[in-house]
Amino acid sequence: MKAESAKLYIVDDDIQMCDLLEAYTCDEFNVVVHQSAKAFLASPINDDDVVLLDLKMPDMDGVQVIRELAYVNKNCSLLIMSACDEGVLHSSMQLAKEYGLNIITYLTKPIKFPYLIKILMTLREINNQNNSITHDSGSKGNSLDSVHPRRKFSTNKAIDFQLTFLELKEAIKQQQLVLYYQPQMSLSQQKIIGVEALVRWHHPEYGVIFPDQFIPLAEQSGVIEQLTERVINLAIAQLKLWNKRALGLKISINISAQNITSFTLPDQLTRLVNENEVDPSMLMLEITESALMTELTTSLNILTRLRLKGFQLSIDDFGTGYSSLSQLHRVPFTELKIDRTFVSGMLTSVESKAIVDTCILLGHNLKMSVIAEGVEDQETLDLLQKMGCDNAQGYVIAKPLPISQFEKWLNEFYDKVY
Repeated sequence: MKAESAKLYIVDDDIQMCDLLEAYTCDEFNVVVHQSAKAFLASPINDDDVVLLDLKMPDMDGVQVIRELAYVNKNCSLLIMSACDEGVLHSSMQLAKEYGLNIITYLTKPIKFPYLIKILMTLREINNQNNSITHDSGSKGNSLDSVHPRRKFSTNKAIDFQLTFLELKEAIKQQQLVLYYQPQMSLSQQKIIGVEALVRWHHPEYGVIFPDQFIPLAEQSGVIEQLTERVINLAIAQLKLWNKRALGLKISINISAQNITSFTLPDQLTRLVNENEVDPSMLMLEITESALMTELTTSLNILTRLRLKGFQLSIDDFGTGYSSLSQLHRVPFTELKIDRTFVSGMLTSVESKAIVDTCILLGHNLKMSVIAEGVEDQETLDLLQKMGCDNAQGYVIAKPLPISQFEKWLNEFYDKVY
């Protein structure tokens, strides 16, 4: 017997899936079907209603819908579903909890209909007993650090110079920021599977300036998003060129704390890869543990949406930040990057070797690939291979190189191998 007032909202753009779900549930529930997320959000959703939400929608993805439901403080019961991997589903569920929504569970497609019906019947019984739970939701906005108009640095030439916000802004405009590429090698296949793209500032007066000398200025002066946009544009343009040559190389780029609190980032990246006909899975976004701690709920929102759209996520400097295991549980990372601090000490420190071994085991158990950075010698590289580490990067393979030198190095590498 149908409940008189409560509705079951089915939100999915696949008409066949909607028809199936409606056929299985219409005898017991007042079913309302929406193939548009925006149309669903315009509906009169009540606290006793149940929402079955697909994460991959064309007009608004499920993560955006979750954010909107939290914004209007909806207390309906929410079930999410998708054919995405369970890591994305789990993170979406964690996000809904962070927003204070009444998230029940997630369902993987193809849907097991008897299981779904059992959940829905239980929810209806709870609602009929007036035991629904209410939640408060809210989010705090970002606050920019005070802007330091001038920062003092020292170059490797042992001379002091000063960089200003205006110089950096002009450098971005004049395309003085370029990418250097450090190869990443598969240890089992002994082949180059990708690169990490590292930004450099080719200053007209001071020469090559390294990122640790201008990234803090970019973050403090509010131009980090413009700087990251420049890096992303360069990386995607390079991916497009490599795709035409069928090189099959992925590119990893670093994302700052401010980037992963920008709600526009997933859509901007998706637009860029579509325009350049690049597979989003060829772009690996590296995020440090400490960056995740700035705005936890917002970061989880954005990173989950990035995975929904096909981008890869790497947790960088693993083991040096905060709440490492907690972050791995919450965020759908696809790669774990072992920090150079532990890698460099493997040959002389039992503790460092044990940490690296644990990281490899943990990453594999969580279905992530594992890469070691800062590999400086052949003995360490050989040991990582024996321990089962997937990939490595470091000076023993090659230092970061400008594009012309990297492509020359790549040709020489394969000449030696083959």
